[in-house]
Amino acid sequence: MVKESEPCAGLEWRINMHDGTSKVLVPDCVSKSRVWRRLEEFFVGIISKIWGFFQRAWKLAVNEPKKVMHCVKVGIALSLVSIFYYMRPLYEGVGGNAMWAIMTVVVVFEYTVGATLSKCVNRTAGTFLAGALGVGVHWIASRSGEKFEPIILQGSVFLLAAAATFSRFIPSIKARFDYGAMIFILTFSLVSVSGYRVENLFELAHNRLSTIAIGTSICILTSMLVWPVWAGTELHNLIKNNTEKLSDSLDGCVSDYFGNDVKANNNKSEESNKILQGYKCALNSKATEEALANFARWEPSHGGFNFGHPWKEYLKVGASLRSCAYCIEALNGSMSSDNKAPDFLKKHFSKFCIRLSAKSSAVMKELAVSISTMTKSSKIDHMVGEMRNAVEELQNVLKSLSKQTISSTEPKIGDSDMGEGNVSPTVVALVEVVPLVTVSSLLIEIAARTEKIAKAVNGLADKAEFRAESADKMKKNQNQEVLNTSSAENEEDKTIMACQKV
Repeated sequence: MVKESEPCAGLEWRINMHDGTSKVLVPDCVSKSRVWRRLEEFFVGIISKIWGFFQRAWKLAVNEPKKVMHCVKVGIALSLVSIFYYMRPLYEGVGGNAMWAIMTVVVVFEYTVGATLSKCVNRTAGTFLAGALGVGVHWIASRSGEKFEPIILQGSVFLLAAAATFSRFIPSIKARFDYGAMIFILTFSLVSVSGYRVENLFELAHNRLSTIAIGTSICILTSMLVWPVWAGTELHNLIKNNTEKLSDSLDGCVSDYFGNDVKANNNKSEESNKILQGYKCALNSKATEEALANFARWEPSHGGFNFGHPWKEYLKVGASLRSCAYCIEALNGSMSSDNKAPDFLKKHFSKFCIRLSAKSSAVMKELAVSISTMTKSSKIDHMVGEMRNAVEELQNVLKSLSKQTISSTEPKIGDSDMGEGNVSPTVVALVEVVPLVTVSSLLIEIAARTEKIAKAVNGLADKAEFRAESADKMKKNQNQEVLNTSSAENEEDKTIMACQKV
């Protein structure tokens, strides 16, 4: 008997084939239901993807409102420049070349003020120079006769285009004037080629240059007056944030390693993992730092940054941060390896490793504060000295451990008679010691590279003329330092006690 809900599921039809086999015939209702099911899955999948896209877009807009404002600024600039097309007096003033102003806004408006200024200056200078040379070459060619005119024009295009292209390979020109060189090639080629058929070439070049000047002026004013995003400020904040992330990553790695590994793995949240992986931001920011430093050179004075601010010093600080980040990455990999040190060795080393990492982390945080406030820290030298003392303590522990390992692994009578299946105690001792020696060595190297970061920040402070701390603030910092030292020692003791309970 066939159910009402499944009218086609109770019968099965077969057809005999020529080769003696049989084939099941699928009823029409079953095939139709499958088609409807697939269509439903298709449309549901499309709707879910569209909804997911809007959710990601909304999240991006909430997290980074500056990007939303950049979109608004582009719309404002295009609306303003479009007036030259909509209003008859303005359109008659610039002629049909008003479209060049719109194209200029589209290609030169960038996220930061420095990038917009760089492209505007490059486009204007490249267009003006190419237009002037194009008109000059056309004037010379027109007086050379019909026979030599195309030869002179083609030769000038070849020579100047080749020379401008070669200049784009020069590092100093490529860094700041690459876009201008490309615009020069484009404009000169257009002027030279079109000048052969156009009678009033000077008027054509003048109209295009004026419309480009209009477009670049609107871009500069909109970028600087409507919620400006300064490349110098972005670079300053990027270096400060990377310094803080390195400090947090170092703290997280050491606390996870010398804490309860099982609990740490079970209780790790997405936020804690993000903190641990913060050093990757410093590793991946080289291209961004170089681009921001290049664009910041074009910007006028803004905030605490003057024109001619030593932006190259930020690149030196960023390079020092990346050098330290590579060590933290190696430390994270070493601590996450399957080869674990025994608990009694971790108890012995925990106090010294935690102290050294805490001192290194404190130096990084103080450097981040110094960069953020643009002040010279009065206690950074003292903190670096404490970090060196922590390094010496850990080195002394490593020396004592090496002596104990050598004495405990010296060959004794009967060692040479061990069977083939036995393992030498020397190998066992070394395998137990190697993980902690690796971790300790990396912490010592991180401290050395942290000191290089401090030197780079001090160089930045000197050239950028960071202001000195006031007397009241220095006294407050000294009192706060005493409190932090006592609290840090208490935290170290608590951490060590927690490690010993494992």
